[in-house]
Amino acid sequence: MTSYLQKAGTRLFEKNLEQYRPEDPLYEFYTDKRGKQRRRKRAIPPGLSARDAKILKSVQRRAHYLDKGFSICGLRFGWTFIIGIIPGAGDVADVTLNYFLVVRKARQAELPTWLVRRMLLNNAISALSGLVPVAGDVVMAVFKANSRNAALLEEFLRIRGEEFLKLQADQAQGIGQSVPGKDSKQLKPGAGMSDNAAATAPQQKTKFVSWSRPSRKEKERAPSTPGEMGRFVEDVELGATTSSGEAKGNPITVQQR
Repeated sequence: MTSYLQKAGTRLFEKNLEQYRPEDPLYEFYTDKRGKQRRRKRAIPPGLSARDAKILKSVQRRAHYLDKGFSICGLRFGWTFIIGIIPGAGDVADVTLNYFLVVRKARQAELPTWLVRRMLLNNAISALSGLVPVAGDVVMAVFKANSRNAALLEEFLRIRGEEFLKLQADQAQGIGQSVPGKDSKQLKPGAGMSDNAAATAPQQKTKFVSWSRPSRKEKERAPSTPGEMGRFVEDVELGATTSSGEAKGNPITVQQR
């Protein structure tokens, strides 16, 4: 009876927490054909460059382990909560980790200023709540600033990818740009694509020319027609030939390089 009440209480506690905590930045839950709930890694939004996709994956992974790496009684928490228990030094360490591992990495995706400010505001709320002993650490574990920042980055990059695909469709149909100038300046569709193209472009192989004497096989494959024989010879003058095959006119003069 006790175990049943404990399970029921845990489920009720988890249900109430759903409305306060953000979603897992790394995993999403779905229902399979058998009706069981399973989880899988979040898919990268289409239309992103390889750089933006790599940044998003890194931020999602870091935010997951900082905020939701562990679970006790339905409450998921990460390293920020564990480190924050240490008075004083733990709060400073949390602020440092939240910025350098998540916000600083996200800024590499050329984010607008207002979005970076929103991320810094989430970090400030988490830091201020951590100053309150015990209760502040619980609030910080529920608030999950890193997961919120990862969600902001994912949503922004999703819109950027959609606008880039829209621009590609407009160019294919010969239609003018349908994205307003202000929005395009903020979203920067296709940002990082130049780096991606440079990374995926085929490298040109350097061809080395040998100046040694031709081998026997090369001599056998050598061209036999007069035009091809003079390909690498300068100032070749061929005299006119008579019907008997004898050359008349100026003799052939060859100037070596």
